[in-house]
Amino acid sequence: MIMRSRCSLALALFAASAWAQLPDGPGKAETEKICAQCHELERSISLRQDRDGWQATMNKMITLGAKGTDQEFQAVVDYLAKNYQGDALPRINVNKARAIELESGLTLKRSEAAAIVDYRTKHGDFKSIEDLKKVPGIDAAKIEAKKDRLTF
Repeated sequence: MIMRSRCSLALALFAASAWAQLPDGPGKAETEKICAQCHELERSISLRQDRDGWQATMNKMITLGAKGTDQEFQAVVDYLAKNYQGDALPRINVNKARAIELESGLTLKRSEAAAIVDYRTKHGDFKSIEDLKKVPGIDAAKIEAKKDRLTF
């Protein structure tokens, strides 16, 4: 019983010190309040994302039951986007990328990535985004949304 109490106390102290490691700034209190509802600090900030990524994560948390106001949610997104921004995503050369790189880098289905590689093999290199949109079975909107990440 004493050992269990010591472990609980140690975990509580560790969690409290982890929250104290958040950088000061607007949105810190809201981040502590909202993120602590469901999980520990490390899980909250382990992702390094751009603003859109943090917004998508927040939207997911809201659908899973996170409690707060719209203003608090926006403060959390602003805080995380400023303090826990991800590295810039590398550009993808669609004429050299393997299917797995297209799938993960462009958020495509495995079948879509395979279709791009197959089309490229049969028809030669892509010259433009318009060529890429001609691949049967490809969602042109997905390609258009990621066009800033593409090279030819």
